Amino acid sequence: MGEIATKLASKSAEFQNLFLGQFPEQQLKVGNSKKYYEILTDFDFISLKIQYPQFGVETLIRDYYLIDDPEILDRLEEDEIVDYGQVKTLKLIERTLQLSAHILNQDPNQLVGQLWGRLQSFPEPEIQKILADAVQSKSENPRFYPITATLTTPGGNLLRTLTGHKASVNAVAITSDCQTAVSASDDNTLKVWDLQTGKEIFTLSGHQASVNAVAITSDGQTAVSASDDNTLKLWDLQMGKEIFTLSGHKDSVNAVAIAPDGKTAVSVSNSVELWTLKLWDLETGREISTLRGHKNLVNAVAIAPDGQTAVSASSDYTLKLWNLQTGRDFSSLSSYLKQLKLWDLETKREISTLKGHKDSVNAVAITPDGQTAISASSDYTVKLWNLSTGREISTLTGHNDSVNAVAITPDGQKVVSASSDNTLKVWNLRTGREIFTLRGHNNSVNAVAITPDGQTIISVSNNLKLWSLKTGKEISTLAGHNNSINSVAITPDGQTAISASSDNTLKLWTLKLWTLKLWNVKTRRETFTLRGHRGLVNAVAITPDGKKAVSVSNNLKLWNLKTGWQISTLTGHKDSINAVAITPDGQKAVSASSDTTLKLWDLETGKAISTLRGHTDSVNAVAIIPDGQTVVSGSADTTLKLWDLETGKTISTLRGHKDSVNAVAISPDGKKAVSGSADTTLKLWDLETGKTISTLSGHKDSVTAVAITPDGKKAVSSSTDTTLKLWDLETGKAISTLSSHKDSVTAVAITPDGQKAVSSSTDTTLKLWNLETGKVISTFTGESSIYCCTVSPDGLTFVIGEHSGRVHFLHLEGEK
Repeated sequence: MGEIATKLASKSAEFQNLFLGQFPEQQLKVGNSKKYYEILTDFDFISLKIQYPQFGVETLIRDYYLIDDPEILDRLEEDEIVDYGQVKTLKLIERTLQLSAHILNQDPNQLVGQLWGRLQSFPEPEIQKILADAVQSKSENPRFYPITATLTTPGGNLLRTLTGHKASVNAVAITSDCQTAVSASDDNTLKVWDLQTGKEIFTLSGHQASVNAVAITSDGQTAVSASDDNTLKLWDLQMGKEIFTLSGHKDSVNAVAIAPDGKTAVSVSNSVELWTLKLWDLETGREISTLRGHKNLVNAVAIAPDGQTAVSASSDYTLKLWNLQTGRDFSSLSSYLKQLKLWDLETKREISTLKGHKDSVNAVAITPDGQTAISASSDYTVKLWNLSTGREISTLTGHNDSVNAVAITPDGQKVVSASSDNTLKVWNLRTGREIFTLRGHNNSVNAVAITPDGQTIISVSNNLKLWSLKTGKEISTLAGHNNSINSVAITPDGQTAISASSDNTLKLWTLKLWTLKLWNVKTRRETFTLRGHRGLVNAVAITPDGKKAVSVSNNLKLWNLKTGWQISTLTGHKDSINAVAITPDGQKAVSASSDTTLKLWDLETGKAISTLRGHTDSVNAVAIIPDGQTVVSGSADTTLKLWDLETGKTISTLRGHKDSVNAVAISPDGKKAVSGSADTTLKLWDLETGKTISTLSGHKDSVTAVAITPDGKKAVSSSTDTTLKLWDLETGKAISTLSSHKDSVTAVAITPDGQKAVSSSTDTTLKLWNLETGKVISTFTGESSIYCCTVSPDGLTFVIGEHSGRVHFLHLEGEK
């Protein structure tokens, strides 16, 4: 117990509430910035306020906001203001707490691990004291903390992660005052978020199916959602209540746009052979008209700034320009080398015939003056159209694949296109010439947005990237989501972006970087955050002496376990590497790959010694018998194979599983093996005869990993059914089921004492279990799905690998 905790323990509950709730603010308001700074850099105060039921991490973060409060600052004398160096330290702590808020809101006991994972590269004395006090603080249960700063550090683009949805987040919109966001999800709900605190304000329930899109009126008071239940709903964002349900579509509603005056909305639905838009009166909730004419999917709709016209883009290779007053299309901007006809609605006579797109039109945007539309097509082109005449102005060519999205700068002078050729292009709208090609994504670019000041582009692929519109150079990559990114929105002030992802989360990003340097505190040299692999980390193993670790992704990396620094990278496989095992002497490693082979490596030289060939599909698992001479592998070809490491030859093939073999573990005496399969079973094998001893059934989905206790009597398995099971290998019966993970359990390892197990999951957590009680002892939350874990011979160090490519080295503090 720290000094503050000791003093507070003897005080009344009322005094404790007043002290924790008001002391920092009171000190700053009376000009005692020294005391304000001291209390907010005291780990004891930080921990107490987070743990205290009436407060928590968000109220603590608000204490740090006070140094930016103009009402307080204006009253302070020059010598009463917190100085720059102290502000920097307080901002580091504030940003760290923001980054960890979604974790600490659920589990305050992870405070120590979160602080160590984010702050230890910063040399400020107060930061280092916080970390020292944190690790020395008492805890009833053991807890994990990272040896190196492998979590996202403060000072980057990521501000917060917003959690709460139970399924993919499909869309997000931001109110004009930049204070609130509304998200739409496959869990049938919308959520309203406070962007300052990251807190959920309301959950808007009422839809009976996935919510696909959301738009907010310009006054920020009302939102319209579009759903697979064939309806739209109008919501009061102040009360969190439904106002109207807009019914009339006969199939899923995929998109919605609101006119600038907030009185009218246009929705898009794509039922078979009935591709319609509908125009709605938002004041009455009544349908004004149905806009028919497209002959295939309607992919996008945009409303002109005057609110009088809309342009829709379709897979029928056309765009249509609609008069929202009459509900009729007054021109059809056609394609596929078909004729484009422009009609005078008064005389019903054709004005002109134009040629246009040759494939699906995927997106459309309108210039700020309402005079020009820009369309993006799967025919690799972008086209400019005159909305007054319906004539094509020019065609912008240069992309080598489908153009998926376009965005126009606020001054209407440039357009940015995003393409499946992995690039973006910046075009001059007046000349039609390409200004820049933005290269850096390694996958299709699906969406693009431009900040209100016209200075910055944000692009969406398997990550987000920020680009300078002035230079065409990449500013930064925003990585952190664990699945596809479905939507991005920029706040009207251009300071912040919000991304929505299929990983069920939203992330809040700052677009204005606060530059900080990371340091190795021991050497006092500037360093960089250790990222690890560029792809997801599939497996990790530790040498028997506990000094080194090997992780695998598309290559192998050898690490110093004490420092967390990379020693070498081993390359040679032609596809992803799924598993790795280290020989008992610690000199060699065997890797298993999707290229159907295994490789034997010399860890000293980093060279491949031999390649083991024989499997006919991906090799998913590998284990080495204690004599170091024989290897057992498991493959997607449904077999296991025994190999002689010296000759590289197959000794025998074990058959019996009905689906992919995902895991294998060998008993301490080297005579038996346990395999886990996608057929939901485990099998116990006699390695001398190659026969099945028993089949262990009980999991409801694929078995992902298995480990055997040091006495060889029990095994622990993990599964995509979100559970682990403890098995008696003599009887083949399940002893207990360990439940706490919220998603697939990807890996399991058993501590050397045989009393505990550690598991990793796509729910982003690592959990330590007491095998006797089946209870969770400690949890560590990473930044993306955790695919592998292992434990050192002393049982105190854990290595885990993430989908993000990060490798974490965790110490278990409080365990003897």
